[in-house]
Amino acid sequence: MQSSYYSTLILTLLLAIGLAFFLRAASKDRTTVVEISSPLPAIDILNGISSWLEGRGWMAKGGNADKKLLIFKGNVMASPYLAVFLSLLCSLGGACLGLVICQLYSYEDWWPLLLSIIGPFAGLFYRSKAARSESFEIRLISSDSNSQSILRIRAHRDELIALDKELSKDFKLFSDASLTSSPI
Repeated sequence: MQSSYYSTLILTLLLAIGLAFFLRAASKDRTTVVEISSPLPAIDILNGISSWLEGRGWMAKGGNADKKLLIFKGNVMASPYLAVFLSLLCSLGGACLGLVICQLYSYEDWWPLLLSIIGPFAGLFYRSKAARSESFEIRLISSDSNSQSILRIRAHRDELIALDKELSKDFKLFSDASLTSSPI
């Protein structure tokens, strides 16, 4: 009977390691660089993307005219639902680990069940790491009047996906790979 508790302990510890990696991945920076092109004039594309970004809450923070660079800044908020979910998941995992320890070492009394108290710290960790200031940078690579306008965009992957879904048809945006399949 004791060997089944040890295997349960190992599986519970593996689940705790998985939760730690999930926390790390949930708060990871997912900034991506993508080059897009369009047959439309560059000024029309830049004006359209700028007004779209300002409508989404991004603030224009200038840029560099020599480098043909526009910079927008915005604050990314942590999801309160994910923070609560992670807290509950960690509390439940801590309670399960405490129960396994109580079964393995019955002379220890009930203190291992206090491992469930660490749950709210997972939500706090996620909230502190996920809430940050991000930038959306647009650099004009080329804009010949008879060829395509090429832009290099450096932004969060989710913003690139939203840009692809909402503006690609209006501005005839193309990229070497789809913005939705850009590397993480």
